[in-house]
Amino acid sequence: MEPFKAYRIHCEDGKIAARFEDIRLEDLSPGEVLVRVSHSGINYKDALAATGAGKILRRYPLVGGIDFAGIVESSGDVRYHQGQEVLVTGCALSETHDGGYAQFARVRGDWVIPMPAGMNAFDAMALGTAGFTAALAIHRLEQNGQSPGGGPIVVTGASGGVGSLAVDMLAHRGYHVIALTGKEAARGYLTGLGAREVLLRSSLELGGRALETARFGGAIDNLGGEILAWLTRTVNFWGNIASIGLAAGPELHTTVMPFILRGVSLIGVNSSVTPREWRLKVWERIGTDLRPRHLKEIVTRTIDFEQLPQAFGGYLDGSVTGRTVVRIG
Repeated sequence: MEPFKAYRIHCEDGKIAARFEDIRLEDLSPGEVLVRVSHSGINYKDALAATGAGKILRRYPLVGGIDFAGIVESSGDVRYHQGQEVLVTGCALSETHDGGYAQFARVRGDWVIPMPAGMNAFDAMALGTAGFTAALAIHRLEQNGQSPGGGPIVVTGASGGVGSLAVDMLAHRGYHVIALTGKEAARGYLTGLGAREVLLRSSLELGGRALETARFGGAIDNLGGEILAWLTRTVNFWGNIASIGLAAGPELHTTVMPFILRGVSLIGVNSSVTPREWRLKVWERIGTDLRPRHLKEIVTRTIDFEQLPQAFGGYLDGSVTGRTVVRIG
C-alpha cells in the first residue's frame, strides 16, 4: 500500500507536537480490521490531546482522533467483510492505539460497530463519541430507574457536542429538559433542540448547604466541579446524575446527605471503556428511540482534513457550539 496522510501526535523534548505526516500501514497499531476512513469528528478530548492542554496519550507517537467511520478494506475477523460500513468510538483510540485522523485505521475486531440501519458514515460522525456518550448516559440513567415521569432532567454544558445531543435525545424520549449553559446566545439554539427551559450559569446560587430545594428529577453533567456538587444537592428523591465530563474541574466537594437522605445516585459514564454488549445496544438505540431529530442543527461545521489543526482552539476556549465533522477521505 502507498503511503497515506495521518495527523500524528508526538512528544518532543517534553512538549506536544502534532502535524500531518505520510505514513505506511506498518506504522499503524496492530488490529484485525483495516478501515478506509471517510469521516471523523472533533471532541474536547481530541483538542486536549492535539494541543497538549491535557495529558491524554499514554504513548507516542500516535495518530489522533478518538472516533472514525468508513469502509472495511480488509478483515481477519469473520464478523466483518470488505466494503462493509463500520464505525469505532473510544476503545483507547488516541490514547494507546492509533486513532481516526488518518486515511486508514487498523483496529481490533471487538471495537468495530456495524453501521446502524438508516445511518451512514457522516451521520455516525455527526454523532461520534459525543453522541455515543450522551446516549450511554441516558441508557445508564434509565437502567437505574429514570423515566420522564420522574421530573425534569437538567443537562449542563448544554450547548456543547455531548450536551446538545443529550438535550435532543432526552426531548425525543419525552423528558422535560432543562438546559444549563454559560452562553446567553445559545438560548434559541437549545429551545430549538427541545429544551423546555434554559438556565444561565450566571444565574445560579451555588451555596454550600448540604441539601437545597429539590429542582430536578435527574441530571446529565458535563462540567464537574461546583456545578456537579450543586446538582447533588438539588436532585430530587431517587434521582440519578450521570457524570460525563470535567470541563469546570475534577474536584467534587459535597456530603453524603443527598445519597443517604434522598437516595440520589451518582453514575459515572466512561464511553471509552464500555462493554461491547452495551456498546452494541446503545448504537442500536441511537438508530431508533434515541435518534436525534435535529442533527443538521447540531452539526454546526463540516471541515476538510487539512483544516483540522485550526479547529481545536474553539474547543479549548469554549466558543464552539454543537458538533464538527471532519471529512477524511
